[in-house]
Amino acid sequence: MSRTARLSLSIAALAGTVAFSLPARAGDAKTFFGQIADSQCALNVHSLSKSHKEMMDMKPEIKTESDCARYCVKERGGKFVLQTKDNVYKLDAQVLAEEWLGLKVKVVGTLDPKTGTITVESIAPQAPNSNNAARPN
Repeated sequence: MSRTARLSLSIAALAGTVAFSLPARAGDAKTFFGQIADSQCALNVHSLSKSHKEMMDMKPEIKTESDCARYCVKERGGKFVLQTKDNVYKLDAQVLAEEWLGLKVKVVGTLDPKTGTITVESIAPQAPNSNNAARPN
């Protein structure tokens, strides 16, 4: 095999490796519906019902689900998550998620199935008749 042929083959192999190691492309984006919550309550770290009820009962200064989620992130080491009917997804955009805390939202992004993390493209209010499923954009 000539030196040029080996070089071309090496470049092609390298290009293939790079293409497979890149993160998911924008074409893989899906829409997820749920509520922005905190990982502590949503994953039952200190909750028995995947809700804020127990924390709100324990701490009278916590009056709303948003108060609870903010407290659990800032004081208990939680992260903001998207909680759907059947799943809890981690969100890479924590600052953006905090803006929607406690609200039902539509998150557009790419899910990494290995980590359960959504790479967020956008967060918007949820339409009144939206379900809690993920679907392609």
